[in-house]
Amino acid sequence: MPATATTSRSVLRQAISGQRRRVTLASVLAAGHQGGEALVPVIIGVVIDQAVDGGSAGTLVFWLAVLAVVFAGLSYSYRFAARAAEGASLRAAHDLRVAISRRVLHPGGGAENGKLAGELVNIGTSDAQRVGAVNAAMPFGIAALAGVLVSAVALLRISLPLGLLVLLGTPPLLYLAHLIGKPLERRSEAEQERSAHASGVATDLVSGLRVLKGIGAEPAAVARYRDTSQNSLKATLRAARAKAWHDGAVLALTGIFIAIVALVGGNLASSGTISVGDLVAAVGLAQFLLTPFLIFAWVNGQLAQGRASASRVADLLTTPVAVATGAGELPSPSLGNVRLTEVSYGSLRGVDLDIPAGQLIGVVAADPAAATDLLDCLGRAGDPAGGRVHVDGVDLSTVDPERVREVVLVAAHDADLFEGTLAENVGTDPDEALAASAADEVAAALPDGTATAVTERGRSLSGGQRQRVALARALASDAPVLVVHDPTTAVDTVTEAKIATGLARLRQGRTTILVTTSPALLAVTDRVVVLDGGRVTGEGGHAELARDRADYRAAVLS
Repeated sequence: MPATATTSRSVLRQAISGQRRRVTLASVLAAGHQGGEALVPVIIGVVIDQAVDGGSAGTLVFWLAVLAVVFAGLSYSYRFAARAAEGASLRAAHDLRVAISRRVLHPGGGAENGKLAGELVNIGTSDAQRVGAVNAAMPFGIAALAGVLVSAVALLRISLPLGLLVLLGTPPLLYLAHLIGKPLERRSEAEQERSAHASGVATDLVSGLRVLKGIGAEPAAVARYRDTSQNSLKATLRAARAKAWHDGAVLALTGIFIAIVALVGGNLASSGTISVGDLVAAVGLAQFLLTPFLIFAWVNGQLAQGRASASRVADLLTTPVAVATGAGELPSPSLGNVRLTEVSYGSLRGVDLDIPAGQLIGVVAADPAAATDLLDCLGRAGDPAGGRVHVDGVDLSTVDPERVREVVLVAAHDADLFEGTLAENVGTDPDEALAASAADEVAAALPDGTATAVTERGRSLSGGQRQRVALARALASDAPVLVVHDPTTAVDTVTEAKIATGLARLRQGRTTILVTTSPALLAVTDRVVVLDGGRVTGEGGHAELARDRADYRAAVLS
């Protein structure tokens, strides 16, 4: 499904149209099933009038055979209708998950703004499933309508008043059911939003569990999740009450309607207007009508929940990208010249910075937000509000973000590892990168070396081990421009010094930007740039700055 859907209605429409053949097949088969169900009491009425009252054994056997054929058709049509409908539901949900995943992973970003990771997962799973379920509900809604029409035609044959009662009474009943479903739709949307938020909070808490334990923040975290979970529970209970009220109200309306049909049929039979067989058929049809009306209630509930989820999916798919694609081209191979001119972005204020190709520089930012904003600009996670970022003379805001990231690799401080072996996390030819990042020591300590399996997000490793493997992965990419943010905060000083030496050796002749306050790393740089108040306030060698500037000493040596 393309990411051009703008409303919940268009999302639902595309989910159905994408599975049109399966939905059509399921609708035809299900309609045949419901039509056959409606014919059963009619056939029984014929048996009573023609075979039982007439006393003909041959006629009785014939109509019983007809009844058996109808039941066989009912069985197979329902089975294959259910299979086609469920297949359409699952495939539509799958297509939605793919579209949602593409939007979340779009190189332009933006989908994550204002949403927790768990919330995005909830939209891609629960909401996608609810939208897909509309494909399973629609065929049976159409089938229920077919059953009502067949019943109405049969009742018209028996009695004009009975047939007209069903034909004219059904539309108002369906409209009332639609109105009754409105509160359910609103509360289902609120339920999904609260549930998604609770999932997001839970995901964040689990991913940060070690940190929470380390700083003794478990009680605050538990209290936060308890409040979020209780809000989600309240929304779920409100939605459950709305669904119970909806189902009960629709069932009550249906029961009243069927009672009226049975009452009219009984009066007609008592006055001799219809035969005994016709009365049996009319009563059987009245009882049968309970099934399609219950289906209507179920379908209406599914549509209400599907519309609520489709609204959340549409909001995600139509979220504007943070950075647009462009027609600009970076040279290949890239030299690695980087130039920032009067860049203003977030906490950055008019930053001027010139980094010749092949230079290893350090950037010390007194404000952590400035460091993050600098990384966003260099990796084109965001475009500057003012000024320009050039690589090899090309304005990055004109280049497709995927191409930018092939040339400029930003290794964030909190980069995660993937599930797989250590070697698979680092990439091809990992030996030099492992040695430069001291991750070879990590491999040596593991039972199967680089073939050791790493769990999701690298949770099977310690914080320092994860940092070293993540740095090895960044170094193994051999990017023309490598930007690394605080890669040694979780390692000891001896290991840090080893990493500094290895990094400088491996990246010799390649442009490297170290955003850090580590003295060991800064000591191996060609020069250091100081950011304070969002501006460049000084630059020079590490030893020189440490000697002459108190603010630099406070940031680096404290």
